[in-house]
Amino acid sequence: MSNKLSEGTIVKVSGPLVIAEGMRDADMFDVVRVSKHGLIGEIIEMYGDKASIQVYEETAGLGPGEPVVSTGAPLSVELGPGLIEQMFDGIQRPLEAMREQVGSNITRGINVNPLNREKKWEFKPVVKKGVRVTTGDIIGTVQETSVIEHKIMIPNGIEGTIEAIYEGEYTIVDTVAKVKKDNGQVVDVQMMQKWPVRKGRPYKEKLPPDYPLITGQRVIDTLFPIAKGGVGAVPGPFGSGKTVVQHQLAKWADADIVVYIGCGERGNEMTDVLIEFPELKDPKTGESLMKRTVLIANTSDMPVAAREASIYTGITIAEYFRDMGYSIALMADSTSRWAEALREMSGRLEEMPGEEGYPAYLGSRLAQFYERAGRVVSLGTEGREGSLTAIGAVSPPGGDLSEPVTQATLRIVKVFFALDSALAYRRHFPAINWLQSYSLYVDRLGKWFNENVARDFMELRTDVMRILQEEAELEEIVRLVGVDALSPTDRITLEAAKSIREDYLHQNAFHDVDTYTSLHKQYRLLKLIMAFYYKGQKAQQAGADINSLFDMDVREKIGRAKYVSEEKVNDDFDAIEKELTAQVEALVSKEVE
Repeated sequence: MSNKLSEGTIVKVSGPLVIAEGMRDADMFDVVRVSKHGLIGEIIEMYGDKASIQVYEETAGLGPGEPVVSTGAPLSVELGPGLIEQMFDGIQRPLEAMREQVGSNITRGINVNPLNREKKWEFKPVVKKGVRVTTGDIIGTVQETSVIEHKIMIPNGIEGTIEAIYEGEYTIVDTVAKVKKDNGQVVDVQMMQKWPVRKGRPYKEKLPPDYPLITGQRVIDTLFPIAKGGVGAVPGPFGSGKTVVQHQLAKWADADIVVYIGCGERGNEMTDVLIEFPELKDPKTGESLMKRTVLIANTSDMPVAAREASIYTGITIAEYFRDMGYSIALMADSTSRWAEALREMSGRLEEMPGEEGYPAYLGSRLAQFYERAGRVVSLGTEGREGSLTAIGAVSPPGGDLSEPVTQATLRIVKVFFALDSALAYRRHFPAINWLQSYSLYVDRLGKWFNENVARDFMELRTDVMRILQEEAELEEIVRLVGVDALSPTDRITLEAAKSIREDYLHQNAFHDVDTYTSLHKQYRLLKLIMAFYYKGQKAQQAGADINSLFDMDVREKIGRAKYVSEEKVNDDFDAIEKELTAQVEALVSKEVE
């Protein structure tokens, strides 16, 4: 970090890129204030005494000769009470506070503190005077919202004995504790700490991804599960339902806190999020979903460079809550817009372009972002366990999954939810293509599902995947010679696959009951559909007429079983299973007679 402020002057302005000379004392990634407007920028390249600066605000009207002043510190976020329920822009400026200050249109050079310095929070100590503390230890708590308890931790690099600790109402910049270091120096600890966004927060140990993140979305939990602390990508063309999938994951995923980054998406989509999230009722607590959400809104009409910062701002906030021992779900919508910002800045820097004009370091930048996810043991004497699951939407132009951003993402992530416009046009939502998608966590999580849901859960899943695969192969034959040319066994496979698709994989996000399905209900529903397949195959071998099998009254009840409420699952599903057995047996005995 620079000790003295470096002052220079602008020599060139190229969109969001400003080149200033006289910046020899500045460092890479220092934050600078550009021109008399005080625009926020960040140094991204140094050459002699010239610094290339990406400016996070509109640069229209800037010209050579205007001043540039380095702050001597890297781009950092403020971490402390007041983050939850907030809506920030890409560089952690609160949108609501900016609106109060300058109205609906954000003006340039506005300087707003990310966290409220005036508000007082009730600080409750959990340690006493004389206790030895180290980085990451919790010294007190603040009830930030009705559902989230904010844990105040010892900042990085501080270790020693509690000299004094105070209880009561304080602002985030008041001293709540004093720590005496081993060298005798006494350090004041506040509720707020700062952290540079490009540097991952440290932890004690990274744990293997052994637990699933339960989402309540059947196609995800059953076929393509994601682990807590895992990384996934949701690529898909325009209109295939990426944003709805991410909303569903944000709303229903088994996570304590949601961080939603709208990175370069259309303004009206972000408006939907900002309107919907406060109104969404949190299924866990009955409160508004915003009580455990941090939103970062960086729409496509905002300056392009701020997109790059928004991704890092979001993941740093997520890591901070992970260190408290919480489970975090981070949604980035969409990393393609972020990659486009990288491409634009790279072009203006006149770097050698890689594939399709993207910079050669696209893959490594994506990896740096996704690698910050994980299930970890945090710093501190008690070693809390927290997890950060990152799911990024990718918007390939024209739905072409072979383009560089999608391909670079696929090399890093372990779960791939391939959204298919053909399914979306057929009104099959979520439009996740079961033949193209995959999850590399299946083998690791299989044991958990078998132990915690049902012993034959993974066996059923394997059968379902096989049937869907066989259906794809049989479809070719049906197109050529018609369904009547198939054997009775194959026709039952097709009918079972249709039931899996329409009654299981199709899920209505806007239906009160169908929007979320518990693992127990997923298992019972899957078992019911597969019971038709197994019993149907046996009945056909015993001579039953397959058209009569397909026309059984119980088929309609199986189709409607997904709308059965959770508390009625066992009774209603048992009744349907009995009816299925009785009707199949009746068909078989009829044939025997």
